[in-house]
Amino acid sequence: MRTAIFGGSFNPFHVGHLVIADEILGSGLCGRILFVPAFLPPHKSIEDPGARFRLAMVGRSIEGEEGLGVDDCEILRKGVSYSIDTISYLVEGEKVEPNPLLVIGDDLVGGFKKWKNPDALLKVCEILIVHRRHDERIHTDFPHRYVDNPIIPISSTMVRDRILRGKPWRFLVPEGSRKVIEENGLYGIGTK
Repeated sequence: MRTAIFGGSFNPFHVGHLVIADEILGSGLCGRILFVPAFLPPHKSIEDPGARFRLAMVGRSIEGEEGLGVDDCEILRKGVSYSIDTISYLVEGEKVEPNPLLVIGDDLVGGFKKWKNPDALLKVCEILIVHRRHDERIHTDFPHRYVDNPIIPISSTMVRDRILRGKPWRFLVPEGSRKVIEENGLYGIGTK
């Protein structure tokens, strides 16, 4: 069973993440999606409630869902999370089969060659691009596959902002995420 590795900060985990995962599973390219929350993402700074809360949001949101899993390897490793290190760890530890898919958004394609060891990464996994900002497939100069998913205009930044401003937000995230946010008072909930 081939696995697609879906990394991210998941700050918070929202329904857009699940829509993309469902589309990938429906494509027949893999039988499992493994969400890997970053301890410290290398390409962006985040207002972070803490890695354990982000991990809990993913775990509680996908609990019992066939074909969906979560791994805490980047959180346990700490430091900045690089895809090449994560793929190597997961394959060598036999948590995923060799040559897994690595899910990246089309918003990250332009900077891919600046990632840590991009050529080595292309040798140990297959890149699977999903739509995040562009309706059409964008040109890339590296081998990849595309999944033509619908763009759901939800971002973690939007959810955090709506919570902080006291705006409606609870159906932008799965129930598991909502419960973790509410139970722990994350993102300034209840301050407005």
